[in-house]
Amino acid sequence: MIYEEFNEYQSFKDENHPFVNAYKDQDGNVFYIEPGFYDGLLGFKEKRFEDFDRIMNSIKETIKKNHKVIFTADFEYPWVRGEEGFIYREIHDITDPLEIYVEDKSRGSDYGD
Repeated sequence: MIYEEFNEYQSFKDENHPFVNAYKDQDGNVFYIEPGFYDGLLGFKEKRFEDFDRIMNSIKETIKKNHKVIFTADFEYPWVRGEEGFIYREIHDITDPLEIYVEDKSRGSDYGD
C-alpha cells in the first residue's frame, strides 16, 4: 500500500515484514510504518487537519533523533519484532506532546435496555 504522506522517503521491501511499509531517509535512517499506526495518523489528518503538518514534522524529528523507529499501533503487540536497535512509537507518542487530541465519543448501544 502506498502511504502518500511518506513519498519523500525511499521505500524498500523487507522480506521479514512484507505487510509493513519500510523506509529510509536521505541520512540513512530506517523506519517502519505499521498499518495500525497509519490508520491512526489518517484519523488525525481527517479530524485535526489544521495540526497535521505539526504531526508530520514531529514524526520527521523522531526519525532523525532516533535513527531506527517502528511506528506501531500497539508497542506491546507490534507487527515488526526482533529488529535490533529500534524504538517503538505509537501515534499518541507523537500527538500527546504536541497537545493534539482526538476525543473518542463512541459509546455502547442503547438497544440493551
